[in-house]
Amino acid sequence: MGMIMGNKKRRTCRHQPMGLKILHEDREIIVVDKSAGLLTIGTDKEKRRTAFYVLTDYVRKGCAKSRNRVFIVHRLDQDTSGVLIFAKTEEARTFLQENWENTQKKYLAVVHGRLEKKEDVITSYLTENSAHFVHSTSDRTKGRLSHTAYKVLKETREYSLLEIELLTGRKNQIRVHLAEMGHPVVGDWKYGKKDKVHKRLALHARSITFKHPSTGRTRTFEAGVPEYFEQLVGAFPSCPSCPAAIDTLAHLSQESSSNDKTRRYV
Repeated sequence: MGMIMGNKKRRTCRHQPMGLKILHEDREIIVVDKSAGLLTIGTDKEKRRTAFYVLTDYVRKGCAKSRNRVFIVHRLDQDTSGVLIFAKTEEARTFLQENWENTQKKYLAVVHGRLEKKEDVITSYLTENSAHFVHSTSDRTKGRLSHTAYKVLKETREYSLLEIELLTGRKNQIRVHLAEMGHPVVGDWKYGKKDKVHKRLALHARSITFKHPSTGRTRTFEAGVPEYFEQLVGAFPSCPSCPAAIDTLAHLSQESSSNDKTRRYV
């Protein structure tokens, strides 16, 4: 009996693709916890070290001729860790993207300093210049309306731990909004402080809630909090219970969600 159980255990042990931890997999989707430093999809300079490439190889099980593949649903910045969804069929991708405005995305961030308002929504029009630097603009014809809800979970002398509800999904939205408030994300060299001590971005996609493309049921998946966060602010609840302002501010999200189905970054 012991021998059979041992074999069964080995058969159910799932290979984890490099840089990714599989949180859930079925015929329609793969939900992963992406490590910081891994691209979601390839660039002109890097094609192979990406979540897309690694997962495509994973579903092909090493067979280059296999037609199995994954499809991009949304993206995380290279230096942002956490929950990321990929579709395994075109139909699943279409369903998820068409229902993206109803998807709830929560993040954890450690920022410099203490915020005056412990709970608020940051709103601005975001635009991107020719150097790919995103910033707020007063010209509404050039920017896209963007909303970021946050709540302070913990404070230290130097840092604040925030739970963030992403009400719109613009490129670098969280990082830009917090930096422009004067509280950049720790380790954000692009929009914040060039800090030689903290080289990793302290931004983590904590959870995502969405309707499953085949069952229609609401599913929530969470990624464990990186140890790096506790190194910055000390211990805190592993699963913070602090709903952001999504319910009272749903109309803001709906106002800004149209035509935003292909470029979703944080």
